[in-house]
Amino acid sequence: MIKTIASVGLPVGEELKIKKNRLSPKENPSGKLKRISVVTGIHGDELEGQFVCFELIRRIKKERENLKGIVDIYPAMNPLGIDSITRGIPAFDLDMNRLFPGSQEGDMTEYLAAGIMEDVEGSDVVIDIHASNIFLTEIPQIRINELHKDALVPLAKKLNVDFIWVHGASTVLESTFAYSLNSRNTKTLVVEMGVGMRITQEYCHQLVDGIFHLMEYMGIWKGKTKKPRVPIISENPQDVSYLNASTAGIFVPQVKHWETLKKGEHIGSIIDPLRGKVLDKIVSPVDGILFTIREYPVVDAGSLVGRLLYSGAYTFAK
Repeated sequence: MIKTIASVGLPVGEELKIKKNRLSPKENPSGKLKRISVVTGIHGDELEGQFVCFELIRRIKKERENLKGIVDIYPAMNPLGIDSITRGIPAFDLDMNRLFPGSQEGDMTEYLAAGIMEDVEGSDVVIDIHASNIFLTEIPQIRINELHKDALVPLAKKLNVDFIWVHGASTVLESTFAYSLNSRNTKTLVVEMGVGMRITQEYCHQLVDGIFHLMEYMGIWKGKTKKPRVPIISENPQDVSYLNASTAGIFVPQVKHWETLKKGEHIGSIIDPLRGKVLDKIVSPVDGILFTIREYPVVDAGSLVGRLLYSGAYTFAK
């Protein structure tokens, strides 16, 4: 069932509508049904979640008899941004993920944020899917505020991601969708994967498998699911090494992300295409796993080109 959860009038007689698709059992059992909400499209240039929504709906419809709870799917929280390939809300120059929890008495953007919160709040679990930006590629991972780690890490382990990154509370922005929901006791997991403006089908299928496993754990799905992979868990921000360009140029990587590197191993070069020179060689500062790599080649001095997780600084989930 497709439903409009929030709408506002636009110029020239148009209307902005935010919609969800609710999938529920054909036969509703007595009692309260568990509910999982899958949210994406808060940033208009992050499209990985679009394919996740499609594939999730497709698989559920194929085996509808195995659905024992409610699955709410919100594919486009920022439809204007998606239509215009804009990260924020066009014309307002606003990041939608800095507007929550919003206000019914506020301007158009705050009103929409409040309507989204009202509809999603109360879900048993919410999965907030993001891609990286157009500059970086990320392995499938879940990022968790340490204030909520006790409630969220056990759920994150079910989602078939490669990495669970627990952030310090001081780095968390209180105006984000996930923080606002977690603060209201609605458990919300933030997924980051892939790259902006692209769809990485391999990662999308990996996450969909994880969502079905989580749904099985919650009693929402009775069909067969795949056993999730065992993720790496990092809880100390100091365990992550940031690799930055020392000069402007074109970054040419020599490795792929999710590779295990030794200290001093060549990660990539910054080149000068005019003079045919290598301006800088970027090497691994430590033994570790490369979980972020630069996708967009043009860099300035200081541009992020990768992230490494120190070897020995992480544990595998049990």
